[in-house]
Amino acid sequence: MTARTYVLTAAILFALVAVLHVLRLVLQWDVMIDGHVVPMWASAVGVLVFGALSGLGFRVVQQIQRYLT
Repeated sequence: MTARTYVLTAAILFALVAVLHVLRLVLQWDVMIDGHVVPMWASAVGVLVFGALSGLGFRVVQQIQRYLT
């Protein structure tokens, strides 16, 4: 597996997690961990964190692509 493939895969997975957090916020899904309800603000933080990680990953993929061409 090349570095480009690895980073692209990670960026796509981070994007999917961010989308799931957005869906949880929009559709008001409840999440329970060990009997405790996870607050909605945790998903807002998740959107920011995983969205940023995804964006950085896609930026790195573009930089790798420019370097290789």
